[in-house]
Amino acid sequence: MASTEDTSGWTEVEEPPPGGVRRVGRWAVGVSEGDAFAVGRRCRHQLRDLSDGHVDAEGCLVCPWHGARYDVRDGRMVDGPRGIAFYQGPTPGYTQLVRALARWVPLSVGRAVRRGRAILVR
Repeated sequence: MASTEDTSGWTEVEEPPPGGVRRVGRWAVGVSEGDAFAVGRRCRHQLRDLSDGHVDAEGCLVCPWHGARYDVRDGRMVDGPRGIAFYQGPTPGYTQLVRALARWVPLSVGRAVRRGRAILVR
């Protein structure tokens, strides 16, 4: 984003540490593969706050509860979940059902731009 561009309506937040995620209003914000991202904060599995999650080595946002993984470019669930309610482990059939339902309702994707050590979000 050029410094001459109007930034009104954007929220500025300090860039999280590597793999970290910050909460900015309705967005989970971080950096994946060098690019800033902003996606909806609620996991499609059991609505856990994804801003408490992390970005894995493959650049996916990982839910802190049952490990569902999201592609931050389009909000699509790419893996998981691995559990239900307070159980963490294999859930044959159930995981596939949740992933199928998540295809219909991916995470919303906002706009995020890196500026130095900050991220602008809208």
